[in-house]
Amino acid sequence: MTTQILANDRGHLDSLRVHHADNVRVALKDLPAGHAVDDGERRLHLAEAIRHKHKFALHDLAPDDAVIMYGVTVGRATRPIPAGAAITTDNTAHSTATSVPQARRGEWQAPDVAAFAGATFDGYHRPNGQVGTANVWLVVPLVFCENRNIEVLRQCVADALGEDPYRDYKRMARELLHGSSGTAAVEPPGERLFPNVDGVRFLTHTLGCGGTDDDALALCRLLAGYICHPNVAGATVLSLGCQKAQIEMLQTAVAERDPRGLRPVHYLEQQGSQSEEALIREALTTIFDGLSEANRTPRTPAPLSALTLGVECGGSDGFSGLSANPLVGAVVDRLVALGGSGILSEFPELCGVEHELIARCRDDAVAERFRTLMEAYQRHAARVGADFSMNPSPGNIRDGLITDAMKSAGAAKKGGDSPVVDVLDYAEPHTRAGLSLLCTPGNDVESTTALAGSGANLILFTTGLGTPTGNPVTPVLKISSNSELAARMGDVIDFDAGPIIRGEVSIDELADRLLRLCLDTASGRYLPRAVELAQYDFIPWKRGVSL
Repeated sequence: MTTQILANDRGHLDSLRVHHADNVRVALKDLPAGHAVDDGERRLHLAEAIRHKHKFALHDLAPDDAVIMYGVTVGRATRPIPAGAAITTDNTAHSTATSVPQARRGEWQAPDVAAFAGATFDGYHRPNGQVGTANVWLVVPLVFCENRNIEVLRQCVADALGEDPYRDYKRMARELLHGSSGTAAVEPPGERLFPNVDGVRFLTHTLGCGGTDDDALALCRLLAGYICHPNVAGATVLSLGCQKAQIEMLQTAVAERDPRGLRPVHYLEQQGSQSEEALIREALTTIFDGLSEANRTPRTPAPLSALTLGVECGGSDGFSGLSANPLVGAVVDRLVALGGSGILSEFPELCGVEHELIARCRDDAVAERFRTLMEAYQRHAARVGADFSMNPSPGNIRDGLITDAMKSAGAAKKGGDSPVVDVLDYAEPHTRAGLSLLCTPGNDVESTTALAGSGANLILFTTGLGTPTGNPVTPVLKISSNSELAARMGDVIDFDAGPIIRGEVSIDELADRLLRLCLDTASGRYLPRAVELAQYDFIPWKRGVSL
């Protein structure tokens, strides 16, 4: 499946047909009833006013006719829709009926990547051969009972290192309460004590006890993914002692990923400690000793084959599938062509385009694993009265994403067009170079949490409405689908894909720019907005239904 902006649409700023096989166009601004629209060699007049980002029919559609976008079925007409009329929830229903897939196994045409021949990034080389884009020490609770101690450690370490990310906000609060005289109480940052370390990251969560054995095991496997992540130098783990997720369970999960025991991990149990003070002292000692050791590893050049991009979308709008998502997909295709990897998650977002992804799987075994995991997820959803077709949020629908298949076709574009080399269940590690699919829910933070847990060492996050999402161990670059968002929320957006929908630049040209920003980020030359804001979101998936 390829996204094509037709040549006669470049510079045509009122509407856009994405693929030559589509029978709908997208309004790029509010269009009045009667407005003339040129589509190839024919002209039609709008039957009604079409709102910004919404779709309208190019031909008369009868009940049960397929609504085609991205060249795939994204819905079915439930009543007659005349040419020039809006596609709405009143006249269109979600449909997973499929046409013949456009993708063909073994027929992928890799993009031209000559401009990146021999390119490298400056990363942190680990003893097991992995390469990190960051170098952090991790502090992890095995159970929610330790969240308070994690917060104590967070504040103590920030104070000791003089690296409080909320320094400016504290100054603001003091000014508001005490006037300008209150600003002197907040000391400016000093010289970094560990220049080769990107900081200490502290996780908190609500799991570890009171759930099923499977819940505890899933949590331990996810935490093991973080502890053994290429961006993590080592970890301090806090356990209460009596919880379901026991230290031995986590140690087993860590050993599965690090069989030679190369990653330093310190396990501390509060119920076996002499006092809370003794626990905190021991934890601080392991953290500062770990920072000293991690600081001995500088950044050095690494091949692009060591880079794994996790891709995610959140707060989508009607332009996400037209600009930001295809842009990210083009970057993934470039990286795969250069020997690197991508991970596409959010299985509910793929409902309706399964046939396209199955056609891209490298062999029957990979295709069957994807089919099996998708069907299992759908059955689980059905048991609690949910369905993937319930996925579009009210905000999505207001922005013209009428059906889940319509949203999914655009969401899947984040994975580009390269072959699917592997399919991973939740918390499974990424091991094969190329594009992998990862079973996660549609919740933004649960999904980005899982992407990092499976080994993504850089995440590209597209948004049309704006979201501040970040991750504790993996840098997250935010890409806006439109320039208005990039201007309004410039403190959380890293890259603007808006010029694509204005016809000012091609996806290919902008993809080269975004890939260069990825390499700068992986090398520490560019600091993502989420890192600047210390936006470190972490939400494990309890394997319930979270659409």
